[in-house]
Amino acid sequence: MRIVSTLASATEIVSHLGLDDRLVGISHECDFPPHLLHLPRVSRPRFDPRGLDSGQIDAAVRAAMRDHGSVYEIDDALLASLEPDLILAQAVCEVCAVPTAGVRSVVEARGLGADIVSLDAHTIEQILGSIEEVGRAAGAVEAARTGVGELRRRLEAVRAAVDGATPPRVLAVEWLDPPFAPGHWVPEMVTRAGGRNLAGEAGAPSRQLEWVALEGSDPDVLVVMPCGFGVDQARAEADAHADRLLGVAPRA
Repeated sequence: MRIVSTLASATEIVSHLGLDDRLVGISHECDFPPHLLHLPRVSRPRFDPRGLDSGQIDAAVRAAMRDHGSVYEIDDALLASLEPDLILAQAVCEVCAVPTAGVRSVVEARGLGADIVSLDAHTIEQILGSIEEVGRAAGAVEAARTGVGELRRRLEAVRAAVDGATPPRVLAVEWLDPPFAPGHWVPEMVTRAGGRNLAGEAGAPSRQLEWVALEGSDPDVLVVMPCGFGVDQARAEADAHADRLLGVAPRA
């Protein structure tokens, strides 16, 4: 079986299931595991995000959606040349990674015989289900079952570690210009880690806010986590918006 992954998390799932030798293509965003990063990249953004701050990226994303209906392009000739049997895509967010609709249109236009598995997880339980779904599609059911069992044990260890502790007030900010409160599985992660989540709804989409809505949140823990940014870039964004963040910063 020849597998192409169009999102970073699916690439990690494939590797976690021990299917590295079946992976023949990855997305432009894939950055782990290192030994798979030499593989052909079948997607690219419609703009170069390098050197852009969060406000500039937001503007470019909105322009791409307005002008093209998508933030990403698929190299259809490359995808066809890889002759995939299975393509892993996603339906969680049109902005965060190549959406399933774009993959399907290329598959149909090129007459490819590949199966498409669209991962659409919005909760931690659904993430575990996605691992099992990939396992079924790739013929690695037992590996998926074992991997999910290991993850459940790790989750239980976290639950046991924080059981009975006073939950700190946690404010996670998923984007800074404009500010977004995280959704999907992130609020649940905060809760499972023993915190009290202050903004964002578990299982629901991430939500754009105004800074005034966050003022006075007075969290014990402030998590600045711009989607898709590495640590250094996230720190730079936090520094650039320090005045705004001071209005919601943790108590001294």
